[in-house]
Amino acid sequence: MKPPRRTPFATLLSTCVLVLALAVTASALTALVRRTAPVTAAADPGRHWVHTWTGMPQLTEPANLPPAPYTGASSVLVDTTLRQTVRVTAGGPRIRLRFSNAYGDTPLPLTAVTVALPRDGRAGVSAVEPGSLRRVTFAGRDATTVPVGAQMVSDPLDFELRAGSELTVTAYTARGQASLALTSHPGSRTTSYLVHGDHTRDPDLPGATAVDHWYLLSDVEVLAPRRARAVAVLGDSLTDGRGSTTNGNDRWPDRFYDRLHRSPATSDLAVLNQAAGGNRVLDDGLGPNVLARLDRDVLSRSAVAWLILFEGVNDIGTAAATPEAQRAVTDDLLAGYRQIVVRAHAQGIRVYGATLTPFGGSTLYDDPAGEREAARQRVNAWIRTPGHFDAVIDFDRAVRDPAAPDRLRSALHAGDWLHLNPEGYRVLAAAVPERLFRHAP
Repeated sequence: MKPPRRTPFATLLSTCVLVLALAVTASALTALVRRTAPVTAAADPGRHWVHTWTGMPQLTEPANLPPAPYTGASSVLVDTTLRQTVRVTAGGPRIRLRFSNAYGDTPLPLTAVTVALPRDGRAGVSAVEPGSLRRVTFAGRDATTVPVGAQMVSDPLDFELRAGSELTVTAYTARGQASLALTSHPGSRTTSYLVHGDHTRDPDLPGATAVDHWYLLSDVEVLAPRRARAVAVLGDSLTDGRGSTTNGNDRWPDRFYDRLHRSPATSDLAVLNQAAGGNRVLDDGLGPNVLARLDRDVLSRSAVAWLILFEGVNDIGTAAATPEAQRAVTDDLLAGYRQIVVRAHAQGIRVYGATLTPFGGSTLYDDPAGEREAARQRVNAWIRTPGHFDAVIDFDRAVRDPAAPDRLRSALHAGDWLHLNPEGYRVLAAAVPERLFRHAP
């Protein structure tokens, strides 16, 4: 009988090294998972990412570019700190930001970004609360570059935000953008501040230049309770808030959010205002048409469960005031609505159609023969017909003059018989049935 073979020492040593390496690798992997887990929603099954604020990205018109010296002959925001405030609509212990270069034709370099709470919780102020300022990073670094046409999402940051509160975001661009194709949301109705040099960590920006526009920042998300969901609103200047109060947060989506927030059944819902002045459903205007931007502005936003569609006045108003042109634009508009519903339903999103408000007396859209008013009535009749939308929000009925249904009530418009004043926007918000948002799809 042969004695058992002894394992050579070299083989035994190799086996031990391999086992040790596997153990080290496993430990390192475990440590990596433990280290990265807190920054993902999966690490906390009771929470998920929810968009809490949005500003629809647009190509900045020349008149809305930053004033000199922050805009040069072929570049913008060189060596510039930009501080702006936004109102969030859902709260949570962790946030992340999104910066957009959707319309840039050159890369957008961000040198440093910070967040803070604004002084006294106010919108449109340059000062921040002492001790609240925090550094924002991207893949662990202070600086990042947003590629042409892209957006960049920050690392998650431990930063407690209350629903309905204001957030200050400050960004510094040392090199600026090497063209004038700047991405912004001009209709902010909120004051922002510009100053040369890196002042991202300063408690205030004395002497800064004030502008009523948002630039670069397109989204804020929070890690919110699992039950939290978002309501997205697609609209034009009536939703963007023309006629509302600068720094007043009294657009109709703001007032609608206030109503939701006061009710225990809907207090955890976010409202995302994805509107822009001059926007249209069918054709580009100020910003891309709704059919083109639906995926970007609604379907890709975190935790959207409902969509309110309140748009079409600009499609009717920019078409010729002839029976043929108005019939064509109406047919196309209704087909466009159907497309929006189909695409949103594919993502499990309920779609509520809002009737179009009157514009009689408006020098911009009213016509003597009433062709555009007839088109508006036809569109509204279709919106009100059961089966086209998951529900109807009758804004037309809420604000029209009973004695002259083609016109707004005189106390509710901003002076042009088209846009509403703060009271008019309050009336719109009050017309949205809260019950439509008590149960998520």
